[in-house]
Amino acid sequence: MKARAASLAAVAMLLFAFASAADQPVPGTVSDMPVVVELFTSQGCSSCPPADAFLGELAGRKDVLPLAFHVDYWDYIGWKDPFASPIATERQYSYGHSLGLNMVYTPQMVIGGSHDAVGSDQGAVNQAIGADANRPKLTLSVWRDAAGAYKVAIPAGAESSGPATVWLALFDHAHKTTVQRGENSGSTLTEFNIVREWRKIGEWNGQATEIALNLTPESDEYDACAVLVQDNGYGAIRGAASFRMEKPNGG
Repeated sequence: MKARAASLAAVAMLLFAFASAADQPVPGTVSDMPVVVELFTSQGCSSCPPADAFLGELAGRKDVLPLAFHVDYWDYIGWKDPFASPIATERQYSYGHSLGLNMVYTPQMVIGGSHDAVGSDQGAVNQAIGADANRPKLTLSVWRDAAGAYKVAIPAGAESSGPATVWLALFDHAHKTTVQRGENSGSTLTEFNIVREWRKIGEWNGQATEIALNLTPESDEYDACAVLVQDNGYGAIRGAASFRMEKPNGG
């Protein structure tokens, strides 16, 4: 009996070791219920650089996940923002609708998917961050399987009025750009956490689930990745996590 018990214990240890080797948490993942702050900005907007700098300060905090969305409706003024995207503009206008705003503007920050403020108004933004930090959130876990594929585990929780959207963002930590035309002509702008790719990867209906991130080798050109779970696509953000991309060359 003792030999059988020892054999079963050895098998259990082997199974645990195999599971640990098969699924590994991604190092450096920030998933302790951060407050998501989205900045809608443009290199063609003279009021935006102070908000860009403030977002850089927020990027140094562990309790905040800041993301910069560069809109494209300033491009016609005379300077085409190299990071501008119609997806960013669409997301901002969708927020305008969900928040009941009469207009959108730059620089605009949306905090937790539920509140907005002028992006350079640090007092208003910090107040909204503090309020959102007290709201219950999901803790997401990001893993890599034995084949190296990324996936996110979303725990069970109270379902909202409808399925929540699971978003994936690929972003760069910082870029410097010398602006040659437009309202910021002659300035060298430093911008942070710039979203380069944004896409829906699934839905969450309140049940515990795992979703593949489906990152491709081309994704390695970006610095980091974030996963957001958001009510109805543009409502309150239920949970978020971010992690630094692991470069093939160790960079």
